[in-house]
Amino acid sequence: MNNVPSFEIRKTPFQMPTVAGLIERRMLLNFRCRADVLQKVLPAPFRPKLINGWGMAGICLIRLGQIRPSFLPGIVGLTSENAAHRIAVEWDNDGIAKEGVFIPRRDTNGLINRLVGGRLFPGQHHGAKFRTAETNNHFELEMRSDDQVTFVCVRGHVGKTLPSDSVFRSLNEASEFFRRGSLGWSSRTMADTFDGLELSCDKWLMEPMSVERVESSFFDNREFFPGGSAMFDSAFLMRNIPHEWHDRGRLTVERAKI
Repeated sequence: MNNVPSFEIRKTPFQMPTVAGLIERRMLLNFRCRADVLQKVLPAPFRPKLINGWGMAGICLIRLGQIRPSFLPGIVGLTSENAAHRIAVEWDNDGIAKEGVFIPRRDTNGLINRLVGGRLFPGQHHGAKFRTAETNNHFELEMRSDDQVTFVCVRGHVGKTLPSDSVFRSLNEASEFFRRGSLGWSSRTMADTFDGLELSCDKWLMEPMSVERVESSFFDNREFFPGGSAMFDSAFLMRNIPHEWHDRGRLTVERAKI
């Protein structure tokens, strides 16, 4: 028996124009997780997307530059540091399996992002402070949300290979896995409603990262992830990639009335 509630996807009241920009730096920190534990974190209609028997969740730490409506020149664009907690998911739409990511939380140091997020721009954004120290090969980043709920810290450098215990068997396998997760559904303040935003890149190029230190208040939370149910798996880096963001509407779950 299928107990997944039905849902519908509609255009948002204000259809966001295509937004263009440059991914100056994007770090993907990945944790392999037990699928049954992830399912408890996920709202309907989503289920974990598996890779070699594991669910995959993580944090996207992305610095965006030249962000503006695509019809404007890059010189007028904005720059911001952003963090998105993400879980690779699947769901069924009209009997067809779809895939992407569920984003339970977004954090940013961009004032505009916070003001328009969940209104004119898909997804609610929380305020946060970012501390970064970067060279061409070495990266340090610390993010702490203004509401003290979320903390992330990572230190690492450009690597050559994947960790020996990663669930990904090759860089190509990992690259394809994340490329196919370009559509994200973000939580809103209203329960059972999610904003859709899809990332489109002119090119898709990922490099392995060798991580020396990683901390995450989300994955260290034993209420969500009992001991041994979420383990750091791998990290990847994307740099200097022109891209666009596309509004994909609003998904609303239709709960049965009692």
